[in-house]
Amino acid sequence: MSGKLSTHVLDTVHGCPARNMQIDLWAIADDGRKNLLKTLYTNQDGRTDELLLNETEIKAGIYEICFYVSDYFANCGAVLPEPNFLTTVPVRFGIANGSDRYHVPLLVSPWAYSTYRGS
Repeated sequence: MSGKLSTHVLDTVHGCPARNMQIDLWAIADDGRKNLLKTLYTNQDGRTDELLLNETEIKAGIYEICFYVSDYFANCGAVLPEPNFLTTVPVRFGIANGSDRYHVPLLVSPWAYSTYRGS
């Protein structure tokens, strides 16, 4: 099995995929420093057109996906207080085996979010 990392964002307010949300992928070094690997945007299905990490890029380690949720909801026309309750949602997680498949979905509203390790 070839390893990979993917994501999927669902807007739980509107009941649809979150389109055109910015996503940053960071590698976290042992000393805690962050290294930006990629900036991607979700497509019409709430997924990215390319994998966050493909089979040649994925390695064991600590990563963080940063989802720009307040920008997304502002672009949808949501009227929210300033500052927004959720601005960005960072999801930090570990990859133990680079040959495994990792999927990190995000279900999000302006007030709450949920994530899990998908398949």
